[in-house]
Parts: sequence; structure tokens; C-alpha cells
Amino acid sequence: MKRNLALGIVAATGIGIAALYGMQAREGNVEAENSCVANADFVNATIAGLATGEVAAFQIPRQPQALSDLAFLKADGEPTTLAGFSGKVLLVNLWATWCAPCRREMPALDRLEKDLGGDGGFQVVAVNIDTGPVEKAQAFLDSIKVKNLALHRDPTTDIFQDVKKRGLGLGLPVSILVDDAGCLLGHLAGPAEWDSEDAKALIAAAVKG
Repeated sequence: MKRNLALGIVAATGIGIAALYGMQAREGNVEAENSCVANADFVNATIAGLATGEVAAFQIPRQPQALSDLAFLKADGEPTTLAGFSGKVLLVNLWATWCAPCRREMPALDRLEKDLGGDGGFQVVAVNIDTGPVEKAQAFLDSIKVKNLALHRDPTTDIFQDVKKRGLGLGLPVSILVDDAGCLLGHLAGPAEWDSEDAKALIAAAVKG
């Protein structure tokens, strides 16, 4: 009887702790998304008007979203999130070696990073979601002469599932523009000419803020 009572107390305590952490996580998400409300006017007044030409398919968010918790592996294999890139506007691109549109798009992303990335306020964060060895993804980039993009990865594909749950894409490639505080500015499903003048104007406005 006492043993059953003790087990019940332990179980109840575990449930209580899990509920507490779940509540804290929800509160953290709400707080983060509330902090993104401030950029809604900027998105609607400025960014929306620049979704033209080569980036006409760029979609403006219906409501503020905080994306700082999107997780993946850095080029050195260490875990990170978008929060680790705070202070920069990011174009997050999810891709895979088996994705034909990704092959067509990747050189444009590489040129975009060369032109606007570096020490400035912008970076392309291309995340490979192949489940195979890293050498396969690196060979893919080498074959299309990509030289400026770091090879970020998520072999678990969890980041892709997360993006789908957030309503930001169903297939590959998908590109997500995030401001320097980790707030969603918009997304584009499918390939685009990301080094075009239309795309650069969109990104320049995001960096200027």
C-alpha cells in the first residue's frame, strides 16, 4: 500500500514537473512571438511591396512568428539555433541533394552570399537535410561549384518537419527570411533567382529595417 502510494506521488510529481516545463515553454514562445509583433507594420508596409518580379512568390506572414528556436548543426557539426545568428537578417534555405530545383537554385544563393553576406548585416543559412553522410552533401556543393555557403545540416530532418508545422513549406527548396531578432519576415516555397535585383532589393530593405 505504502509502495503504491509512493509510486503515485512520484508519478504525480513527474507529471507536475512536465506540466511546469511545458507551461514555461509555452510562455517563452508567447513572449518571443509577442516581441515580433513590432515588426508587423514594417513587413506589411515595406516588405510586402517588394515581393515582385523574381521573388513575386514571396509570402508575407499572416501573423508574427519567432523562429529563433529552429535548430540544426553548424558546419563544424556543433548544434545551434537561429538564435546563434542574432543581429543579422537571415535567408534560411532548406535543401537536399536529391532535390532537382535545389540544384538549380543553389548557385544563385551562393552568389547572393558572396555579394551581400560576409561581415555585413546579412547571411544565407543553407541547411542540408540529407540523412546520409556529410561527404555526400559536400560533394554536391563541389559539383555545382558552390564556394560561399557554409554546409549547415540536419540529418534528422527535424527542422523541415518544424517548418512544415509552422505552415512555411511542404516541399524543397523552401527559403525563409528572418529579421535580426529572429522574427519571420516571409517565406518562399520553391526555387527563386536569389541573386536577382528583385531579391536584393527585398533583402536590402530587410537589413535596413
